[in-house]
Amino acid sequence: MKMKGWYRKTVSVALAAAMTMSLAACGGASAGGKGSGAIKIGASGPLTGPAAVYGNAVKAAAEMAVEEVNAKGGLQFALDFEDDTHDAEKAVTAYGVLKDWGMQVSLATVTSAPGAAVAPMYSDDKIFAITPSGSSLAIIYRDPDNAADPYGNVFQMCFTDPNQGIASADYLAAHPDLGTKIAVIYKNDDNYSSGIFAKFKSQASANSLDVVYTGTFDDSNASDFTVQLKQAQDAGADLIFLPIYYDPASLILTQANQMGYAPTFFGVDGMDGILTLEGFDTSLAEGVYLLTPFSADAKDDLTTKFTANYKAKMNGEIPNQFAADAYDCVYAIAQACEAAGVTADMSASDICDKLTGQFSSMTFNGLTGQNVTWSASGEVSKSPKAVVIKDGAYVGVEN
Repeated sequence: MKMKGWYRKTVSVALAAAMTMSLAACGGASAGGKGSGAIKIGASGPLTGPAAVYGNAVKAAAEMAVEEVNAKGGLQFALDFEDDTHDAEKAVTAYGVLKDWGMQVSLATVTSAPGAAVAPMYSDDKIFAITPSGSSLAIIYRDPDNAADPYGNVFQMCFTDPNQGIASADYLAAHPDLGTKIAVIYKNDDNYSSGIFAKFKSQASANSLDVVYTGTFDDSNASDFTVQLKQAQDAGADLIFLPIYYDPASLILTQANQMGYAPTFFGVDGMDGILTLEGFDTSLAEGVYLLTPFSADAKDDLTTKFTANYKAKMNGEIPNQFAADAYDCVYAIAQACEAAGVTADMSASDICDKLTGQFSSMTFNGLTGQNVTWSASGEVSKSPKAVVIKDGAYVGVEN
C-alpha cells in the first residue's frame, strides 16, 4: 500500500530518532526550579536560523511564566528549551535530549514541521504536550488530511491552519473596504501555508470573494517574487493574502515596493514577527493586516503587565502572539496541574492522563483568549483578532 507523504516523513524521522537518541547530550536553555520538587517542562524551537524570531519569543515568554508560577510558591516548574532550528530531524534529536533530562510535560515545538515529526513520539511515550504555535493538523492527528485519529495527548494553544484560512476569508468578506479583488501567494511545500490556503480557497468561494490570482512558491524559488507580484498586479488585485511566514513575506513587501505596487497585504499568525526581522525596512509593513489571537496594545491588566515585563526582559522588544501563546501554555499547564493534583514525583505517563482529562474539560482565561476550551482531539477554541501595523507597531483594529 502506498504511504502518504506525511506518513513517510514521520516514519523516516522516527527512525532517525533511534539513531540519534543515544547521541543526545543534555543541554539547552533551562530556567525555573532545579530540584526534585519541580515538574520538568521540555520544549524545542528555532533559537537560531531564519525562524529564530518565533523560537526566541516563545522561550522568553515561557521563562517569564515559569518564573512567575514558581514565585507564587507551591507548584514548581523547571524548563529546558532546545534549539531545533525549525528542522524536523533536529527536533527529533532535541526530543531525545529532553527525554533523557526527564521531561514530564512539554510545550512540544514552536513550528509545524518539527511538531509533526515528534508528535508520534509524545504519543508513544505518553507525555502530555501543548504547542504554543505549531498550527498544522499533523501535530494533533495521525491522519491530518482527514482530521482523523487524534493522538489524544498532543494539544494546541494556537489556531489550527484550517481555522486561520476560514477566519481570514470570513474577515475579508466582512471588510470589503480592504480590497475586493484578491490575490493569494502561498508556499506549496509547507504544511502550514498550504493548509491555510486550502481552507481559505473553499471559504472564499462560499463567501463569493473574487480571487483573481493564485501564485505559489517553494524552497527552490523563495527569494524572487516579481513574477507572482506582476501577475497579481496584471489581474487587478487590490489585496494580497499571504498565508506564509514573515521571512518570505518581507521579500514580497520589499519587491512590491520596488515595483510601485501597493495593494493591501493581509496575513495570518506567521506574519507576526516581521517587525523584528533583522535588516527589514519596517516602514514597508505599514498598513499590513493580520489575524492573531493577541494584540500587545490591548488595555486589559493582563496584557499591559505581560507586555511591560516582556519588553523589560527583551530590551524593549514588543511581544508577538507566539510569545503570548507560550505564556498562556505555561499558565494553562499550571491550572491543569493544580486542578488535578499533579506533583513532581509522578511519572510522565500518570501526569499525561491527568492533564489530558483536564485540558479536554476545563476553561482557561489568558492573554490570547477568554473562555478558551479544547476538544478531545487537542484543537483549541478561541476567537482571532485583527491587527494592523501602524507607526511600526501592531495595533488592534477594534481598539
